[in-house]
Amino acid sequence: MQSMYSKRMKKLYLKYKELFDYLVVGVLTTVISLFVYYLCIWTFADPNNAFMLQVANILSWIASVTFAYVMSRKFVFHSKNKNIISEIIQFFLSRGASLLLDMGIMFALVTVLKQNANIAKLVSQVVVIIVNYVLSKLFVFKKGQE
Repeated sequence: MQSMYSKRMKKLYLKYKELFDYLVVGVLTTVISLFVYYLCIWTFADPNNAFMLQVANILSWIASVTFAYVMSRKFVFHSKNKNIISEIIQFFLSRGASLLLDMGIMFALVTVLKQNANIAKLVSQVVVIIVNYVLSKLFVFKKGQE
């Protein structure tokens, strides 16, 4: 019985390997993003100050995007693109678009709607993970860019 279950799980994993690997990297990236964000909030950034909220957001973005690029290139999309500089630029531009989305969500939820900044950040991260996968798959790590 265990063997049949293991075979099914392996088959399912192999079928959706890229998506599964992306989710694992996405979770780790989110952990890094949240860690840096909360570290900023707990040390110097007041989340009730709209400017400081965005400073914390941007610092968490820089740390997490750098991690995400390395992991996505190597472990998720297995990029062989020799034009790494172009790929990095595309990756950071696509993540820049999702940063603007993240900032907009945080502004709307925390500043306008007066929601809890910690919960708002979690909600924002779910949306951003989905958008980032689509942008990475369609624009950054396209097959045939070797």
